[in-house]
Amino acid sequence: MSIAVPFPEELPEGYQWLSDEPPFDPERHLSLESPSQTLSLEDLGYSPEEIQDKATAFGVSEPFRILSKEGSEVMLETARRLRTYSRRAGNRIENTVRGGCYRSRWLRDLCISQDVNDLMASIYQAEISPHTMPVHLGHLNYQPSKLEEAVDKWHHDTIPLDYVMMVSDPATLSGGGFEYFVGTKMEAEELSKQGKTPPRDRVKAPKFPGPGYAVALHGNMVVHRGAPLTKPGERITMVNAYVSMDCLVDDQSRSRDLIGIDDPAALYAEWAKHASWRTQNRLQQIIDSMAFDQEPDQVLDQLEFAANDLLKTINDMKAGPREAQHYEQ
Repeated sequence: MSIAVPFPEELPEGYQWLSDEPPFDPERHLSLESPSQTLSLEDLGYSPEEIQDKATAFGVSEPFRILSKEGSEVMLETARRLRTYSRRAGNRIENTVRGGCYRSRWLRDLCISQDVNDLMASIYQAEISPHTMPVHLGHLNYQPSKLEEAVDKWHHDTIPLDYVMMVSDPATLSGGGFEYFVGTKMEAEELSKQGKTPPRDRVKAPKFPGPGYAVALHGNMVVHRGAPLTKPGERITMVNAYVSMDCLVDDQSRSRDLIGIDDPAALYAEWAKHASWRTQNRLQQIIDSMAFDQEPDQVLDQLEFAANDLLKTINDMKAGPREAQHYEQ
């Protein structure tokens, strides 16, 4: 089983479980299928040098099924019940629920499911675990109050790997599609500086066959958004995140962006555990393989590399909040 940091046994202060939930049953609630097609980071325009230290060369997939009909119905009911906890997430999303896996046992068990984890590992072609920080598990987005607003602005994620699942039925919606840019985040940033967003001829909008279908993403590398609705409707998506079990690759996280968005009762402890897990694995690499007869500078380089995540976390926590990055003016 691939578990980097086990889900906490105790809830943060202020959280309690939903009542009268069905137990998560993989036999009844899952209907796992592999995507018919994927694109690599190279297909999106990244160079080998830009890919080499990342968790995987995978980019984005076509929609594939995760939930059965019954599972999709439970997911929708759970998302509706959790909506009472929705709030604005910085300058990007008007209605979102974070920390839902501290409120719904069903959502928690779906998000840490090893069956789903194994499927996602086969898609990413990497050994992965459900994200070490539960605030990134089961993230829910809901339609904004103003029709002309995007559900979520053009952005790349604060996390390395994830999937975006349609919770509501996409067939009932006008607009509101999931879209991604066939390009790099550096290109998106340059366009943003010019007051532009990704051109339509380089934007793909995968067609989801129904609720319970998802698109897999190299979220930190793929620029994407939830487009505006053109008619009022219930539009709900769920995002679940993963980490590479290889702690020597780039962390690809922007946890500082979560300050002021996520509940501090959960965020700081989760963040510390994540950084400590990565640092512990990097230090173990030194213990297991440090060779004799190295120059002092070589040893220092390895120690600094091992401590990088921990030191960055300390500095980011001290620095405090900053505006979440996105590519719209």
